[in-house]
Amino acid sequence: MARPVGIKEVARQAGVSVGTVSNVINRPESVSEETRARVLATIERLGYVRSESARQLRAGRSRIISLLVLDMANPFFVDVASGAERAAREAGLGVMVCNSAQSPEEEAEYLALFTEQRVRGVLVTPADITGRNLESFRRHGIPFVFVDRVVPSAEGCSVSVDDVIGGTLAVRHLLAHGHRSLAYVSGPMQLAQCHDRRTGALRALREAGLDGDALRHVEVERLDVAAGRDAGARLLGMSPRPTAVFCANDLLALGVLQALYGAGVSVPEEMALVGYDDIEFAAAAAVPLTSVRQPAFRMGRTAAELLIEETDETAYAHRHQRIVLLPELVVRGSSLARPR
Repeated sequence: MARPVGIKEVARQAGVSVGTVSNVINRPESVSEETRARVLATIERLGYVRSESARQLRAGRSRIISLLVLDMANPFFVDVASGAERAAREAGLGVMVCNSAQSPEEEAEYLALFTEQRVRGVLVTPADITGRNLESFRRHGIPFVFVDRVVPSAEGCSVSVDDVIGGTLAVRHLLAHGHRSLAYVSGPMQLAQCHDRRTGALRALREAGLDGDALRHVEVERLDVAAGRDAGARLLGMSPRPTAVFCANDLLALGVLQALYGAGVSVPEEMALVGYDDIEFAAAAAVPLTSVRQPAFRMGRTAAELLIEETDETAYAHRHQRIVLLPELVVRGSSLARPR
């Protein structure tokens, strides 16, 4: 494999100094037309590509922002990334997307990498609930914005969705269809999203004059389809079975739906089902999935805009903001039946 051509080789073959080659690339107006043409012809012939990363390190300004999410296998985060990328491209920047896989250890490693690479800023959905990773990262002075999480201090911006309202919308809907025996399927309750969505579900029960015992809780280790299938097996083993299930995200709900379908349990006639996020696959499921929609694209775009504003040296003084968006319930076939 051939080694990349360096600027010194270009200078040698063009018969000029390294500084002249640099001027041709960065300040062409400072070089005579004849010399500029000779250097550019040499660059073309050798296939020289300048090191953008080296240039940025010398200038102390990167054109890359990083996005660190919990699970890139989740289409919700794909939509968040799309929104962030749109805002970044409009600002002439690029986005490096990384996946912590819900691991605080991997999150710490990525944050260290971002520091080494001197990225312009970081968009992050934290995996470390203790906050230690971000506390350490703050010391390096790289701006960051929380995505899908409220920043716990006034030291940064955040863009999130009111998950308490989302949980309330889901369970109000199930209660309105006559369900009084419900279950909540979630990932680890240390995750703020899982905790807040359950808080909203309990609020809806209180509004209906019911106590928390009407909502049984199935907690799984991850927020994916496989964990949803495991949760579905546990739901099938309950006696009596709940007549309705609210899941903390759509991937869990799709896994539950697979488990119920495999056991011959009809949805929604025997068990109604509501998810969260309203990913693209929700509407395409075997039984179209009722889901609480999060404005994922808007969330990613808004977060990136806040980060870009904070890192813009020509802008006025930046003020940290906590932006909380509202979810909405999208009703489909998986919940449109009353309990038998």
